[in-house]
Amino acid sequence: MPKKTKTRKEHHVVPNSNGGWDIKKAGGKKSIKHSPTKAKAVNVARKISKKQKTELVIHDKKGKIQIKDSHGNDPYPPKG
Repeated sequence: MPKKTKTRKEHHVVPNSNGGWDIKKAGGKKSIKHSPTKAKAVNVARKISKKQKTELVIHDKKGKIQIKDSHGNDPYPPKG
């Protein structure tokens, strides 16, 4: 029986191939929200991430991870 992989609690801001930016849950295929600008998408995603206490992952135009921001689900919390 194949082992189930656990989906991390993350929200991603990713470029949409048709223009604009999408907010998606980790492992999700559908967009939660679409925005014409990255700034607007990041603002909305940050609010969602804070409310749901998830990791926010922001990608650049090529899809590469640019910034990670934790809102209560930090996989590497600081010691002390």
